[in-house]
Amino acid sequence: MSQRQIMNEDDIRRALARVSHEILERNRGTRDVVLVGIYTRGVHLAHRLAKNLKEFEGGDVPVAALDINLYRDDLKARSSPVVRPTTIPENIQGKRVVLVDDVLYTGRTVRAAMDALNDFGRADQIQLAILLDRGHRELPIRPDFVGQNVPTAPDEVVKVSLVETEGVDEVAIVRGGSPDDASRNPRRNA
Repeated sequence: MSQRQIMNEDDIRRALARVSHEILERNRGTRDVVLVGIYTRGVHLAHRLAKNLKEFEGGDVPVAALDINLYRDDLKARSSPVVRPTTIPENIQGKRVVLVDDVLYTGRTVRAAMDALNDFGRADQIQLAILLDRGHRELPIRPDFVGQNVPTAPDEVVKVSLVETEGVDEVAIVRGGSPDDASRNPRRNA
């Protein structure tokens, strides 16, 4: 199994700064914007984006944490999914929701997240912010904000490590990993 680093701490910081500026430009500020991170790494990235937005614009942006495990289309194939608390700090009705995740691959995670969000109200708009877009879409889903496009082969696994979860900020492509490697953390490939 070989591993190749494609982003380091500085690359991730710069990508998130750029995405933050793009969010501000598209939404003309932060009014009525809510960041919703998909567990686990999407939540950490949403908090980082909120910090950037506050630094760049001066106002606080609400951050929510969304668990999509019960909305996944492969729920029956998974053994005992871990369900974490979804915390939506305010009503999303009429808000511009920026859904945040680490990797976009097939689009199935994003579809599940949109289904889950519908249970909390009808957002005026849902935008998608992704740290890495690796291609290979199975559903017609396109991100609005992308930190980096990383073309990958289907047999490669994108491994995102963040200080909050692994103690280091880096992104690597793992080649030659088994399907079990991906199933241990399917969010890295969803």
